[in-house]
Amino acid sequence: MKNTKYKVLTLLTFLALNTACISDLDTQPKVEQTLENLLAADPNAVEGLLSRLYASFALSSVEGPDKSDISGADPGESPFVRGLVNLQDFTADDMKNRWGDNGLDQLTTTANWTSSNKFFKYVYDRIYYTVPQATNLILIMKSDQVNYANKNQVIDELRFLRSLSYYYLIDLFGKGVLVNDQNFNTSTPLPESSRKDLFNFVESELLAVEATLPVTNSYGRANKSCARMLLAKLYLNAEVYTGTARYNDAAVYINKIINEGGYQLESNIRKNFSSDNNTSKEIIFPLIADAVSSQSFGNTTYLVNGSISTDTMVPADFGAKQGWAGHRATKAWYGLFGNSIADLQASPDKRAKLFWTQGHNWEMNDYKAWTDGLPSDKFWNKDSNGTGGATDYSSTDFPLFRLADIYLMYAECALRGASGTTVAQGLTYVNQVRARSSALPLGTLTLDNLLDERARELNFEGMRRQDLIRFGKFTGGSYLWPWKGGVKNGTSISDNYKVFPIPSSALQSNPNLTQNPGF
Repeated sequence: MKNTKYKVLTLLTFLALNTACISDLDTQPKVEQTLENLLAADPNAVEGLLSRLYASFALSSVEGPDKSDISGADPGESPFVRGLVNLQDFTADDMKNRWGDNGLDQLTTTANWTSSNKFFKYVYDRIYYTVPQATNLILIMKSDQVNYANKNQVIDELRFLRSLSYYYLIDLFGKGVLVNDQNFNTSTPLPESSRKDLFNFVESELLAVEATLPVTNSYGRANKSCARMLLAKLYLNAEVYTGTARYNDAAVYINKIINEGGYQLESNIRKNFSSDNNTSKEIIFPLIADAVSSQSFGNTTYLVNGSISTDTMVPADFGAKQGWAGHRATKAWYGLFGNSIADLQASPDKRAKLFWTQGHNWEMNDYKAWTDGLPSDKFWNKDSNGTGGATDYSSTDFPLFRLADIYLMYAECALRGASGTTVAQGLTYVNQVRARSSALPLGTLTLDNLLDERARELNFEGMRRQDLIRFGKFTGGSYLWPWKGGVKNGTSISDNYKVFPIPSSALQSNPNLTQNPGF
């Protein structure tokens, strides 16, 4: 078991004080600053409260895997990592789910999206659970009543976590309510903020905390590199979000991470997706999982168990006790390593071996058939050397940010003409990523082969849909993948699918919110 448990001191008090407002958090934050007296009496309790906010990205609830922070939500379906993979990977070309659940089926076929889809609501509500909680605690920490030696760093970390939530709101939904320090206790519904307004707020917050966050921090907590990575991702996608390219700005923070962060590519790529990845030198920001102290059906347990079936696999071989028979990759992913299962088996690229082939078909003729498509065992619940027993829950942390992504981001910025970068150096970084998996080096670098390399390296890590949108390949019919638009060989989808519909529950709660066009 990892020595990285979330601290639970005073967390139940925190929940009890705030639970009454959770159902309204998407539009009308009304939480009173009732924690001021608690923190004035016991300033050290802030560490537990801060851990609670970090945990909101990894767990359904600190009360256990059968509870949810989100009012009325299924505890297994509503955690953040599960929602991230559902919305970013199942909607894209790399992964499909076969369960046929109402709502999830529409994601995996990228078709028939509606504002009543519960999986959109779960992600939206999770964002608006974390944002007001973080804002409330920021305001309390700023008060003179709290005398805590490390309070300024805690405030910076809270601002980072709030910005991280807003970043996903910007990316997934494109607009929403901006809850900040000035309007937090407003009793009337807040106005709608545009994508650009939200972008500007997150940018300003991250620029502020990047200057003052520590260079290093405890495992799983934000440091300078975390803020820089989020800034770089914000700028990398700025043309999508605001209409104005910001690749020069992205390159500034990418270079800072490379030159000042102290991170290294792990020689064994499997180390980043194993139960001992808490010792990875490559991971910049993890979302912590532990089979005993941080149990959830929605962190990497979802990725591990969901990719196993006793029909073709032995769960214990992957450190699991259960196989949920849900997720398989499509040939749009594993086809990047060859044209057949034999090609994957013969490939020198170690990433080609992160698929289970026995008993499975190359073609996904039916996305609901378990044996059509290849399960990805990229994430497993064993140590990187293959040791470890089987548990009900995963102990593999989710690597939200890691250095390989930064190297590929540098290469993209270079191809797009960013100052402070060169295509030659970008090619070097890409080939370093390839070399550690024993893949042959690329001779030249183009946007197309870089996008393919991002797929080989980063698929199933919650970013593929975003990549396809940025490269202009998500909507329309110029690039097709299996079951795009609900058709076996893929079909064109309309541009409104570049964002998700605002959940109907949010629209009902706040008359100032408007639906995204086309839904």
